[in-house]
Amino acid sequence: MLRFVGGLVRPYRGTLLAILAAMLLETAMSLATPWPLKIILDNVVEDHKLAPWLRHLIGPLLDSGARLHVAALAAASFVIIALIGAVASYLDNYYTESVGQWVAHDLRVRTYHHLQRLSLGYYNTHETGTILSTITADIQTIQGFASSSTLDILVDLLTIVCMLGLMFWLNWDFTLIALAVTPFLLLFVSRFKKAVKKATHEVRKEQSEILAVVQQGLESMQVVKAFGQEQNQEDLLAGVSHATVAAALKARSIKSLLSPVVTITVALCTAVVLWRGAALILHGAMTIGELTVYLAYLAKFFKPVKDLATTTNAVAQAAVGAERIRTILDTNETIPEKPDGLAPETLGGAIEFKHVAFGYDSAVPILKDVSFKIEPGQFVGLVGPTGSGKSTILSLIPRFYDVQSGAVYVDGRDVRDYLLKPLRDQIGYVLQDTLLFHGTILENIAFGRPHASQEEVVAAARLAHADEFISRMPLGYQTMVGERGCTLSGGQRQRIGIARVMVRNSPILILDEPTAALDSESEKLVIDALERLMKGRTVIMIAHRLSTIRNADQIIVISGGMVAEHGTHDALMALHGVYASLHRTQFDAEPSRVRVESVLPVLGSGSV
Repeated sequence: MLRFVGGLVRPYRGTLLAILAAMLLETAMSLATPWPLKIILDNVVEDHKLAPWLRHLIGPLLDSGARLHVAALAAASFVIIALIGAVASYLDNYYTESVGQWVAHDLRVRTYHHLQRLSLGYYNTHETGTILSTITADIQTIQGFASSSTLDILVDLLTIVCMLGLMFWLNWDFTLIALAVTPFLLLFVSRFKKAVKKATHEVRKEQSEILAVVQQGLESMQVVKAFGQEQNQEDLLAGVSHATVAAALKARSIKSLLSPVVTITVALCTAVVLWRGAALILHGAMTIGELTVYLAYLAKFFKPVKDLATTTNAVAQAAVGAERIRTILDTNETIPEKPDGLAPETLGGAIEFKHVAFGYDSAVPILKDVSFKIEPGQFVGLVGPTGSGKSTILSLIPRFYDVQSGAVYVDGRDVRDYLLKPLRDQIGYVLQDTLLFHGTILENIAFGRPHASQEEVVAAARLAHADEFISRMPLGYQTMVGERGCTLSGGQRQRIGIARVMVRNSPILILDEPTAALDSESEKLVIDALERLMKGRTVIMIAHRLSTIRNADQIIVISGGMVAEHGTHDALMALHGVYASLHRTQFDAEPSRVRVESVLPVLGSGSV
């Protein structure tokens, strides 16, 4: 963990040195603070001899009898010490926060960069809420530790060493009393640290669960309300929140032991020093000023000791945060790229699968032996029963996942020979439900090509039949789209999705049931827009409604993780196989659907 944090702060070592200098100056002023009071007590109020180094500074004033001048000088020096300490404290706090913020920025960007490059397989097995908790709360914990705690530990150690030297110089037997209890305190802290780390880990886990539950509930609000599950969601949150409270209180009960133990230790040492110091003063072996300085140092000595002990909490929290962040950074679920990978400028669109096998879980294969070939510019339909692996096939072309055996070829080359971004830039996607982002319609259409001009965006929207409803909006293309496009209808979202692909102008087009969730009127507009989009491109369409692929150059039927049939619509119907069965099942159901729709108005009239 320390190596991890050290790597984060290394770029800011110049600033850290300045912070360290400010901290040392602040510590020096803290050590100097009791001395003006000692001078007043011992050399102004009473007539004790000055230390040799002080006699050179203020001896002449005392010799001249100007004791009030010495008192004034001591008072002024007290203010000067405070001013220097305040300036050092300001510089320390400001630049410490600066380093902390930039460390958090660097780590946040680095973690998100890695998340962007993880394969989709990682997101299939990890909750988004837990990831969000790591990239926010855990990085904030590392921020605090990397900036202030590391330097605080160093300064506390230096302060302890300096104070021990001064305390031995003032009175060595008192100092031995203070040192006698220190090993027991450190032993307690070392035992205490493991319990704190374990408790902190449990708290962070429960806090992540809260974020996961809240995110899932807010993202699914329409479904929650549709099924009247508001109370169920509240109970779910209350359950994980209750677990978080229990874990936090358990952690606090452990952490709260530390301060009382240190306080009692300090009180015991102080009591012994007071008793022994009073006896020495009465016997003339110690001055009141010396006892005052020593008591001040004793309190200050145990403060850094206490701070080092309490940093156990900060270390434990930082260690937990570092573990969670490194779990992400050390995850190697990425799609590998060859160092000499190709970056194609424009693909022709030829696609071939050769004996491809794949499963999201290697023990449960979805594709077993898939082989087919698509020529450039062909329109190919992909059909098959639910769960047969159609969407999986589409996800292998842009390398969202890598095949477990066999190979996928684009333009005669294994897709693993291409660099990922240049390959994916050649592929356009229209999915069953187009995902829109919070932003303007213009930004959403230009998402795949951010530098597209407004004229290009408008031209693409017209071809996609999207301009007709966009232009009726009060702000037109500057209209803000709600999260996930909730302010638009399904047909409008699909037409924006088609416009997005048109702007991208990719030679390969993947359509995953783009009309499955649309009504008849929206479907007609979307199909017309798709026909414009498909011209001159290699198109693979997963079809729920078989009528949309009737005119396909080739229809590939997937069943049981393999290609069961392939050919044109007429050829497959003549086979009387899987495709013909699917076609018959779908179109035989049409009259029933019409009969049901004709009955619905009657049911709605209250006749039941």
